[in-house]
Amino acid sequence: MSRGYGQYCPLSLAAEVLCERWTLLVVSRLLMNCSRFNEIHKGLPRMSASLLSQRLLQLEESGVLRREKITDGRGYSYHLTEAGRDLASLVNGFAVWGHEWARDLTQSDLDPRFLVWSMHLRLDTRKMPAGRTVLEFDFSGAPADCRRFWLVNDNGEVEMCLTHPGFDVDLSVRSDLKVFVECWRGFRDLRNEIRARRIKLRGPRDLKRQFPDWLLLHVLAGHERKRGGPERTLARRSAKYSSSD
Repeated sequence: MSRGYGQYCPLSLAAEVLCERWTLLVVSRLLMNCSRFNEIHKGLPRMSASLLSQRLLQLEESGVLRREKITDGRGYSYHLTEAGRDLASLVNGFAVWGHEWARDLTQSDLDPRFLVWSMHLRLDTRKMPAGRTVLEFDFSGAPADCRRFWLVNDNGEVEMCLTHPGFDVDLSVRSDLKVFVECWRGFRDLRNEIRARRIKLRGPRDLKRQFPDWLLLHVLAGHERKRGGPERTLARRSAKYSSSD
């Protein structure tokens, strides 16, 4: 069956390429410089590997990406073409609209693997101690087999670990998953949640004090939430707390 709309307008032709489920998210990971299959898949943990392969092939056939054989190993790397790079403003615009107007989050949206993957890209390693720092995250409200994660910063190189990395933990973070996601999105103030002990830190005092400065949060965390509802209420309350500090 054809995936086309049978219409000549440019919007219809673009939608043929971009509006299938997961496609724009695949493009967004490529825009974030993920080039290996496993790198892309880690950023889309709820997408099946077979569907990712299918979407990559479709994007290649549409001229959005090119596939290159890895010379020093098995498999391929994936790189955006000029057509793919031109999608950057569109993808960013979608994200801004989603932050401003999309529905509020539900519990089923809270994927801890995606949260920690996002965090590993948004650590300000310049403010972290020299050498190796190991952070452990334990999220209540997540499935029992998917609640503990580790981030290892080794002199600016950050790795996300789904199993214990084998190093001593320097700082442990305990939080309800929804509370931490709301901090990450900017709806709650991170420092206030730590003071209220809704986010609990365990480790040396200096590391606990520095921790909020390490997290750069979501790129739209400071952006206004326009849709009415609990998230906008939280964001406005958080802004009031921050201004009174």
